Amino acid sequence: MRIGLVVDSACDLPLEYLQQHDIHLLPITVRIGEAVLADHRNEQATLHFLNTHLGERGFEAETTPFTVQQVRDLFVSQLAIDYDYVFCMTITRTRSPVYDNANQASFAILNDYKPIRSAAGNNTPFALRVIDTQNLFAAQGILPVEAARLRDAGEGAPKIRARLENLALHTHGYLIPRDLNYMRQRTRIRGDRSVSFLSATLGTALDIKPVLHCNRGETGPVAKIKGYDAAAQKLFDYCGKRVREGLMTPTMCLSYGGELAEMRALPGYERLREVCAEHNVELFESVMSLTGMVNIGKGAVAAGFAAEGGSKFDA
Repeated sequence: MRIGLVVDSACDLPLEYLQQHDIHLLPITVRIGEAVLADHRNEQATLHFLNTHLGERGFEAETTPFTVQQVRDLFVSQLAIDYDYVFCMTITRTRSPVYDNANQASFAILNDYKPIRSAAGNNTPFALRVIDTQNLFAAQGILPVEAARLRDAGEGAPKIRARLENLALHTHGYLIPRDLNYMRQRTRIRGDRSVSFLSATLGTALDIKPVLHCNRGETGPVAKIKGYDAAAQKLFDYCGKRVREGLMTPTMCLSYGGELAEMRALPGYERLREVCAEHNVELFESVMSLTGMVNIGKGAVAAGFAAEGGSKFDA
């Protein structure tokens, strides 16, 4: 059985990895005024857009995922021909319409694929499963990495599906914004009141950085730490602790809203890299997606892993 994998471009994995493992993208388009870029996980294009357009007006940006029709067209014209079963893994539906668009498109896809697949010389059935990763950005990468590992090991679609759905429940994403005022303006534009004016103002004045946690589609603060570098070190130390305690998959994903050299220079990063190597955990690093940077701001850092147990943030 030919198994295909699809993610949306909010998923923070390196483009080289996606290409190497034939993981397809549903791009999300970002518009700031007249500037438009479809995010295809090209780091240089992302950084250029970041430095050129994602300044003071970034919080006004509009993000547009593939429509139902665009998802349908991609699958019917290509994926339903190239594969027998496709897993489409999306950003949490609580923060984006990507899942709902893909899920709605799946009904049309399963109704429309037969003539096109037959014309390509294949009369066997085609199946599609849309999976909500229930997480954001770096943490979205956990599921597709595991799916690629299982597929390459020869596992079938039922086992992969069960594994991914279970992992989604135990995937933890963490985010540290650098600029609380930016994030407050962005959440206000979106109609999200989770970052109030008072908390943003006080946080900025006192240099307090929140650590945000996402699991099962729910996002909220789990710590408030004075100083961005101290918050980043606390996050890296905590991730290292979870690695030592044992993860559900040998995968740790990091992303950063800027040049990766800046993230690698943060306190605690080098030790986390060493801990991952010591425990045979693969560390993925990527420039944060445009969607992530638009919503969290430049200079934000994100981490994701899958682990059982609670999410108490301590290192």
